[in-house]
Amino acid sequence: MMIAARCTRLGIPIVKNLTRVSSTSMFKSTDLNQHYIHSSVTCFPKCELTSKRYQIERGQFSTISEEDVNFFTNLLGHHRVINDETELEGYNIDWLGMVRGASSVLLKPKTTEEVSTILAYCNKRKLAVCPQGGNTGLVGGSVPVFDEIIISTALMNKVENVDTWLGVVTCQSGCVLEALDEHVSEYGLMIPLDLGAKGSCHIGGNVSTNAGGLRLLRYGSLHGSVLGVEAVLASGEIVDCLSAMKKDNTGYDLKQLFIGSEGTLGLVTKIAINCPPRPQSVNLAFLGLETFDDVLKTYKDAKKKLGEILSSCEFIDQSSIECVEKNLKLKAPIGAHPFYMLIETSGSNGIHDEEKLNVFLEEALGAGLVTDGTVATEPSRMHHIWSIRERIAEALINDGCTYKYDISLPLPHFYKMVEDMREHLGSNILRCCGYGHIGDGNLHLNITSKEFEKDLLNLIEPTIFEWTAKVNGSISAEHGVGFKKRNYIHYSKSSGAIALMKQLKALMDPNGILNPYKVLPDN
Repeated sequence: MMIAARCTRLGIPIVKNLTRVSSTSMFKSTDLNQHYIHSSVTCFPKCELTSKRYQIERGQFSTISEEDVNFFTNLLGHHRVINDETELEGYNIDWLGMVRGASSVLLKPKTTEEVSTILAYCNKRKLAVCPQGGNTGLVGGSVPVFDEIIISTALMNKVENVDTWLGVVTCQSGCVLEALDEHVSEYGLMIPLDLGAKGSCHIGGNVSTNAGGLRLLRYGSLHGSVLGVEAVLASGEIVDCLSAMKKDNTGYDLKQLFIGSEGTLGLVTKIAINCPPRPQSVNLAFLGLETFDDVLKTYKDAKKKLGEILSSCEFIDQSSIECVEKNLKLKAPIGAHPFYMLIETSGSNGIHDEEKLNVFLEEALGAGLVTDGTVATEPSRMHHIWSIRERIAEALINDGCTYKYDISLPLPHFYKMVEDMREHLGSNILRCCGYGHIGDGNLHLNITSKEFEKDLLNLIEPTIFEWTAKVNGSISAEHGVGFKKRNYIHYSKSSGAIALMKQLKALMDPNGILNPYKVLPDN
């Protein structure tokens, strides 16, 4: 009762609802958010072609012919070969409206064998291809730069097996993340990955970009969670590394080549993923803090005092919350503060977990680290609080043009990046804000202006990458390198590492047809 009284006085209502929640509704995104992500490309005027905006020279690839279209039509049928310009528009542009290609053909295979036939043909003809999942990427990796053939995994959405003994799901790469999570929830399991775009993104795209998400702190990266991968090489050869064993120490771990390679080494067609048990008890705290030093101390205490039940630790600055409140009319559950944190616990015993969280909060309040907050255990309240965090990207787009940067930084430098960029850019911008996964050092830095400005982009880049390199951070934490960061990769990788990457690319895709102009630098 002491903690409840203390929290009430400070504006923290403790939600006394310790009944077991529905496993399928715990983290479910709203229909509105799903619709937004699917249709967001229609929110923008048609942006300039990537090839013109960035002055890119087309590679020495063949141009698709009527004979090529006939081959694909005979293989897939008319309904799975899309060449209508209007229908293709949404596949040629990213959902930020920042990069746009000019593909004239999109293919929708259903099987690995069809992908194999397509790639073997394209390789022989030297036709460049662009693999595409849900097209929710933020670095231009999932859309063409020129006229690459788009290979969509949208129809490759079968769940092939759920091993309830090992806790492993095997599925095709086109399964939507949220739908896959709901499927395994029927077996008391969960996908160890959660993203704001879960209602649209494909698991194959997640694996190909090594997506991190909200709960990497608890479950680790996909390099650990993915047990097996099936992929098709540029030659059409199928590489079967689809082991579902949690221990498979035989030879080179080839699946790791495809995790995070963004479709440049092979097209991922099937995946086996380790699925932890679905938590029976979830608590979520939304806290207000006065300084970033308080944020760091609170995170350190959370790791120590919440231990095994800590599943997520998120950071949001005031500017990000103001953007959500202004542009989406979502109201934060507490008043204005310079900084905010979301701390989630997940476990099997509701009473035990709530007691640990209450003790942690009592001590944080007593130490003056946390000044306000709210705690929820019921699904509807948790969903509302999470939606504030997950829809920041959507809110920022409503400012106009968003320049998004996903970087890893040592925690002492985490927010200094935002402050320095804000000072560096001055009145040239509408907003400079930061949020992200404080638990793994992943900052999402966002800068907005009314419309795209090349001069502003030049002010931001490469300054932001130079700053990151100076503190030994990474220019890409979880979004990948894609098109936008390929020529800045040297800020995070040595020349020797980049040379080896190029050798692997040349070995596995000698004609360079797989997702060209992505990941590797031009020179």
